[in-house]
Amino acid sequence: MELPVAVQQALGASASGVSLRNASQANGEELLRMALLSDSAGNLQVICRKHDLIDLEALNKRLGRDFRLMKRREQVRVRERAGLKELPALPSLTGWPTVVDSRVDDMSAVALELEEHDLAMVMPGADFRALTSKAERWSFTTDPQSIEVNLDDSERDREQLHTALKKFTSVRIQQRLEDTLELPPLPETAQRIIHLRVNPNAVMGDLVDIVESDPSLAAQVVSWASSSFYAAAGQVRSVHDAVSRVLGFDLVMNLAMGLSLGRALKQPQDHPEGYVDYWQQAIWQAQSAGVLASMMPRGQRPYFGLAYLAGLLHNFGHLVLAHVFPPHFKLVCRSLEVNPGIDSSVTEHYLLGITREQVAAQLMENWGMPDEVTLAIRFQKNPAYDGDCQVYAKLIWLGRQLLTARGVALGAGEAVPQSFYDELGLDRDAVEAQFDELVSSKDSIMAMAGMMNP
Repeated sequence: MELPVAVQQALGASASGVSLRNASQANGEELLRMALLSDSAGNLQVICRKHDLIDLEALNKRLGRDFRLMKRREQVRVRERAGLKELPALPSLTGWPTVVDSRVDDMSAVALELEEHDLAMVMPGADFRALTSKAERWSFTTDPQSIEVNLDDSERDREQLHTALKKFTSVRIQQRLEDTLELPPLPETAQRIIHLRVNPNAVMGDLVDIVESDPSLAAQVVSWASSSFYAAAGQVRSVHDAVSRVLGFDLVMNLAMGLSLGRALKQPQDHPEGYVDYWQQAIWQAQSAGVLASMMPRGQRPYFGLAYLAGLLHNFGHLVLAHVFPPHFKLVCRSLEVNPGIDSSVTEHYLLGITREQVAAQLMENWGMPDEVTLAIRFQKNPAYDGDCQVYAKLIWLGRQLLTARGVALGAGEAVPQSFYDELGLDRDAVEAQFDELVSSKDSIMAMAGMMNP
């Protein structure tokens, strides 16, 4: 096919050395990406290998600037001016100042993606160096494979957390995590629900009493039950009505637990642009974990309520990081924006020495939360986790991949092998169809998430 006019002009004389390939056939190690940055003083574009992590803090220190990823609406305008839906790594498409990562100059060949055409333009490295000869060149990236994120050793978590705290704070490290981090105690409502969970004689009236003792929580449960997602017949007039007629004991217990814990820490004012907010992520993952749990064979099926609660609390570490590392949380947000293809655990470990999953699981353990929930949160990023309560962690991982593939902005996604479905006893086609239906209910999910804020 013929290249777009803007791309031909940007390539200039180098166009003759370009060969076109289907994007799926391009060598992943040759792919480049271009990130558009801006601050109050102007714009900058940076070019690096596609899978490398851009160290935005190092970039800003070198330049004495405060760059962050350009706002999405501004990026759209830039692309529209070039007549393209996505910009390949060609500096002259914008004419802005450019920095090329030094690793690029070591490449014998480079590949530039034309995403809207599912193509990659491959050219000799020497041609690309000539094409970008006016750009500055120095190192501002890290190879993610060199960042050793602890995915399967709970024993190392406390050590890594303490190391991170020593790096960023002058707080004296003590034995108990909640003392060290000065986090609030487990909310009273959550304490009462945990006691209720382990009480074999608990009845619906006990749960209704707990929820009704918190007027804000009671209002949210009633609103939840009244939502179009559940399509309850008739008006929901009370917590008792919500529990007995619409939601059920198990769902209300876990919903109340998630709400009370989510309110224990304030939602940060800052957040990475391009991701859905905290409660939207919580609802998406809770619903997906519940769907997957219910589709598993009876002999393998985990407890629906615990799967749902694990999904609801899967991102609690986001709130904890904002509370523990407030000056550095901004760096995490900005780095997630410029590195959308790299999992948050890699970015957080690189910047903080700890991940949200590690710190949240440690806190859940100290609060006495069920092991199923604690371990699901801790190992949700490790599809190969083979340990206690592994099914809960695997359901959260699978749910994230299915949602991400359908455009729900939860971060970087991965391909799911058939063997993963086989391990869980799930029918892939049935699961895919169920998630198509779930994502088609996006408006209801958004409405439900909106009800989660007190």
